[in-house]
Amino acid sequence: MVAEPITTGLGLIAVGAAIAVGVASAGSGIGQGKTTREAIERTAKNQNAFGKLLAMSVLVQTQALYGFAIAFILIAFGFGLIII
Repeated sequence: MVAEPITTGLGLIAVGAAIAVGVASAGSGIGQGKTTREAIERTAKNQNAFGKLLAMSVLVQTQALYGFAIAFILIAFGFGLIII
């Protein structure tokens, strides 16, 4: 069984997918750190705000999910699973 060679187009799609996930995850990580730090400070002052602050901390992770979705769409398009 001989595997098909990877073309330049597929290679660029893979690089684009990696950049999408990497940048989105880095931004999400930075935002998560800042949000969590602020949540801890505010929870120390007012323990009743913990639930709301935890929800705000979790919302920052959606950036990483968007990057993953973009990468999935790029790879699916590159392998012909999605036709536009």
